[in-house]
Amino acid sequence: MAQVLDADFLSQVRDADSLSRGVRSMFYFVTPNESSFQHVEEVPLYVQQASPFFIALVLLESLVGWLKRGVPVVTISDGLTSIFAGMVSRLPALLMRGVELTSYIYVWDHYHLFELPWDSAWTWCFTFLGVDFCYYWVHRFAHEVALFWAAHQVHHSSEYFNLPTALRQSLTQQYSSWIFYLPLALAVPPSVFAVHIQFNLLYQFWIHTEVIGSLGPLEFILNTPSHHRVHHGRNLYCIDKNYGGALIIWDRLFGTFAPETDKVVYGLVFPIRTFETFEIQFGYYLYLWRKSRNYETIIHKLSTFLKGPSWLPGKQRLGDHKEVPIVTGKEIPLKSSCPMTLQIYVVVHFVLVLGLYHDVFESKMMLSQLNILAMIGYILLTLTSMGFIIDQRPRAAILEMMRCVVMVMMQHYGYMKPLLPSLLPSLAVLTKAFVFLSLLYWVVQSFSQLSTSRCFTGACRLFSQLSPSRCFTGACRLCRASLSWIASQLDSFSQLVNIKKSN
Repeated sequence: MAQVLDADFLSQVRDADSLSRGVRSMFYFVTPNESSFQHVEEVPLYVQQASPFFIALVLLESLVGWLKRGVPVVTISDGLTSIFAGMVSRLPALLMRGVELTSYIYVWDHYHLFELPWDSAWTWCFTFLGVDFCYYWVHRFAHEVALFWAAHQVHHSSEYFNLPTALRQSLTQQYSSWIFYLPLALAVPPSVFAVHIQFNLLYQFWIHTEVIGSLGPLEFILNTPSHHRVHHGRNLYCIDKNYGGALIIWDRLFGTFAPETDKVVYGLVFPIRTFETFEIQFGYYLYLWRKSRNYETIIHKLSTFLKGPSWLPGKQRLGDHKEVPIVTGKEIPLKSSCPMTLQIYVVVHFVLVLGLYHDVFESKMMLSQLNILAMIGYILLTLTSMGFIIDQRPRAAILEMMRCVVMVMMQHYGYMKPLLPSLLPSLAVLTKAFVFLSLLYWVVQSFSQLSTSRCFTGACRLFSQLSPSRCFTGACRLCRASLSWIASQLDSFSQLVNIKKSN
């Protein structure tokens, strides 16, 4: 009995220690002894393990914001859009290792000049400063080079400033940021770098809030919510300021610091006015391409991508910020015209796809590349369709109907698992009923739109002129072949997941 009690006590102590370390890692309050590892494979996935703390802090911010202001800090439409962007940014991890760490290890293995001891507190502190210094330049170049800004503008596209905004990350920025960290690989072991690149990112989560005011003397050294509010502002005094990650000292040294003074208006200088994931992620690349085509000389075309986002021929490298729209402080952030019932619908389907998203990451080592690609395709289809609904786009009904068809098939073949099956067994039945009713609703909406469109009328005339038997036979064969392939992929995917769970 004593041994059992001792084991339970030790288990509780370990759980409490793990919880404490998880909370402290969000604020970089960790010691070198508890976060130093000899091999990179031993480094915990701190960012992945932080999901419960993200949720807890978002809920806490919402509660404090409501008590202080009496209005919600986070809107459904903007909050979900930020989370959608964060989900998209992590999808490449299903197919390959992170670019930053992979490139770092390659340079370390082939070119490092000397090796700092991995278990030294001095190495830990040096890497803390080194990673934050490199991040400063990653961040500064992301604002001052238009091609890099095309990726980073995703993070600035929200017109709100709250903790979910921290999750609004770019899919493509990771493919350029790795270059700036390579000098550290000449001396710092990859295991030490892998720790600090995660802590640096985690620290920046909590500073995306308006519910925390000035932190007094800490404002001189640390990057704080006040400093980061300035960074996210589109006021003239805010543009291209406060690039630091955990520390603000680099901005003070290199002349890019600005304190918070006037009321900050958040978002892009020219707001994008959409909640659709793909447009947020890739719209600025298309804008740069179109902008470059307006110029005749190759110098001007290249300058469109390599100089500042505001650059124009005859202007300085970063352009003239005085030409940006004047901020009055009375700007109203973008709000969706989507009815509340549809917003709740989007939330429910987001929860369902979030469960799928989690299962794919948990099972990725057992899945074929084809299965992973299929699941990524469905996740992207879902996030895109949800964005269409929030934006109230005309094609939202047809796109969502197609997605619901795929979702019904996934349920039928046993892949889409019910939420909390042990706690709420009846939830599985309710989920299936909800999905089926969703499909019926969007079928009705789609045919209602098609029946009043010119395209539908034209299609009817075209089919009436063709051989009915051939059209029907060909369409059936195509549908059967497509459905058979999708079914086989879902069936094999479901079997692999069930094998993993049984083990």
